[in-house]
Amino acid sequence: MKKPLKERIRMSLLRLGRKNRFLCAFVVPVLVVVLTWVHLVESVKGNGKRLAMLVMTFFFFAVFSSFSFPIFSTGLEDVFSGTTSRRDGASGTDSAETAFSETASWEEDLPGDGIPDGGVDPGVRPVSLAKETEIDPAELSLLEAEDVSDGYEDAELHGLEDADKYDVDEILESRVLDDYITGAEASGEAPVFSKDDWRLILINKQHPIPEDYTFSLGTIKGNMQCDERILGDLLAMLQGAKDEGLSLVILSPYRDMAYQEMLFNRKVSRYVQKGMSYMDAFKYSSHTVTVPGASEHQIGLALDIVCDTYTALDAGFGDTSAGQWLVENAARYGFILRYPKGKEYITGIEYEPWHFRYVGKDAAKVIMGAGITLEEFWEDL
Repeated sequence: MKKPLKERIRMSLLRLGRKNRFLCAFVVPVLVVVLTWVHLVESVKGNGKRLAMLVMTFFFFAVFSSFSFPIFSTGLEDVFSGTTSRRDGASGTDSAETAFSETASWEEDLPGDGIPDGGVDPGVRPVSLAKETEIDPAELSLLEAEDVSDGYEDAELHGLEDADKYDVDEILESRVLDDYITGAEASGEAPVFSKDDWRLILINKQHPIPEDYTFSLGTIKGNMQCDERILGDLLAMLQGAKDEGLSLVILSPYRDMAYQEMLFNRKVSRYVQKGMSYMDAFKYSSHTVTVPGASEHQIGLALDIVCDTYTALDAGFGDTSAGQWLVENAARYGFILRYPKGKEYITGIEYEPWHFRYVGKDAAKVIMGAGITLEEFWEDL
């Protein structure tokens, strides 16, 4: 019986090694290489289909991989020459000449040595990246003071015909305060607080509005609304300020989701236009406009309040007589200064002397008396 090829080769090399012992060091490596090659050939002959599938798999992987796509789509010559060969849609002819002319026009603008600053090969087309501008924190107050609704009509923003702003006389002119049931005055007994109390619901970035939260809206004036349960105490506070010679102005009570999204997105856009990256713009915007879905305005318990002589929503309102009166007296009517100065690291929102939130008279007395935030008050519940 005839021996296989690899067996005959092995026997021949072994006989050669025994007859010439000095050739052993040479015979052994040759034997290993030859036998390996023979095994490889036999494997290929017996697995042709498998090998073909393996080659095709590798080919398609190489063609459609992101790192190799430019090579297969433009050709090696175009890649190394810095041009892009493309097909003209009308005639189907190559328009590589156009690419070369574009490269030539670009090279005309290069320094005398033909190489751009930084030593980049002129054969490689430059890539322009968007320039990011470093924003000076000292300039942020200027951005925050901008009216994000500039360029929009009120109908586009609110679906309203008139501006969403009324002073105390307009609100109280046709009201009979006794017609509204206000909350009970704080009693001498120690009150019992609960996180389940609708007045104490915590809404912030970490505690968005619950999906099942419901409430009914009451009308303040015209299209301005708030949670109807706070309407009596709100009107009483406006009347109390008026009795002291102060004319308060409500700028923004209840907001729906669409309006809150508009405010937030417009603020982000303003920062991006200033040269800030989107992520930084989002972060800074969330310090001045609450993220949609996490705003107290959306549950009708928060209001932006200024006065007839100072209508800007900035820190300066806190120095006005109306701003100081609100801080000293809002708790009597169940309201608190929601974002006080020095508590930004807790609330995540900058100081807003115009933003007041209803929590009920008992809780407001505790919170304002202790100089704490609603977040800190919640820690003890």
